[in-house]
Amino acid sequence: MGETVVKTNGFHMLAKPSGPICNLDCHYCFYTEKEGLFSGTPSFRMSDETLEKFIKQYIEAQVSHEIPFVWQGGEPTLMGLDFYKKVIAFQRKYGKGKKITNSLQTNGTLLTEEWCQFLAQHEFLVGLSLDGPEWIHDHFRVDRGGKPTFHKVLKALHMLKKYKVSFNILACVTKFSSQYPLEIYRFFKEQGVEYIQFIPIVERMPDQNALQLGLRHATPPSITEKDVQKSVSSWTVEAEKYGDFLIAVFDEWVRNDVGRIHVMNFEHALTAWLGLPATSCIFAETCGRAGIVEHNGDVYSCDHYMYPDYRLGNIHQDPFAEMMDSEQQRQFGENKKKSLPQHCQTCEVRFACNGECPKHRFLMTPDGEPGLNYLCEGYKKYFFHIHKYMKVMVQLIENGLPVEEIMGVIKRPLVIKK
Repeated sequence: MGETVVKTNGFHMLAKPSGPICNLDCHYCFYTEKEGLFSGTPSFRMSDETLEKFIKQYIEAQVSHEIPFVWQGGEPTLMGLDFYKKVIAFQRKYGKGKKITNSLQTNGTLLTEEWCQFLAQHEFLVGLSLDGPEWIHDHFRVDRGGKPTFHKVLKALHMLKKYKVSFNILACVTKFSSQYPLEIYRFFKEQGVEYIQFIPIVERMPDQNALQLGLRHATPPSITEKDVQKSVSSWTVEAEKYGDFLIAVFDEWVRNDVGRIHVMNFEHALTAWLGLPATSCIFAETCGRAGIVEHNGDVYSCDHYMYPDYRLGNIHQDPFAEMMDSEQQRQFGENKKKSLPQHCQTCEVRFACNGECPKHRFLMTPDGEPGLNYLCEGYKKYFFHIHKYMKVMVQLIENGLPVEEIMGVIKRPLVIKK
């Protein structure tokens, strides 16, 4: 459930070798329900033929020297370690001198010592899903039998550290967990976590399109709809509460942990204040350069748009470049900017937000225009709060000084000006 990175050259592809299949039953997951879209599928496992074709085509279609592979699910470790040994072999076969990197996003419950040795040897970056201390994590993240998973994930974290595997924590923020920002952040600090990303959970109850597809969550909204689906799930984080959550964590981080702990949410913001291109697709002006490839070779416009209308083709019949450069995908990417309501276009923090992810744009603006992001209220509160601190960090960077010096600057409040 992590965010994809925007590439200035070529395109980025998220691979789902086990499709939507997972050994957990996290209540808020938006992807496991996609199993219903593959009726009659005997096995949700990427075949060796599809794997080799994916790796070969993906490498050949890229224009940059460094090619990142991201393996996600469902739960990608369900494929077993031998599958990823084949991944490395195929990457070496078709790499042609290019730098290949691998990332694996996992719930961690199936990781073993052997897994961690392999991940360390081949320099995988691991995104580990952990929502916080036990009583928070186990609130939603349970296995198929409804049993808690915290201790298995914590064991995985300790093994990753033991074998010096690079990893970051992917923490989902729900209506429940948003009440405990400092408890969560301090828990991660106690565990020696250095890289954290907080992911807001926003899911709507099924609309008519979803019901026809047999899904539990609403399909992405179209801003041309007059009757916008507004009913959200019971675990969806409240917009303002998400802003409060980020502010609480930021205030502790900016006073104590800058340079030592890296919170991706804050780094994304600093990028915007520096006037640089967004490093996260959700905050970019346009999107459409980050697709997904499913276990059977199907390619879709985006991880959050894995629905029939957004299928671009299949790698067994269609070249990657043609699918990602197609008119359908171009319009998908451009629509993010074109569909931004006037209310957002004149917003003071548009440069940092750009309307965030289109998946979340299902509210009406105060002027009655459709397409307002559900999290707008929270983001505005958060961005306005961090503005003065971001200005100081920008000044430090522009003067060639370490950004962590802001912790000393904060002790002199008069230096910080709006």
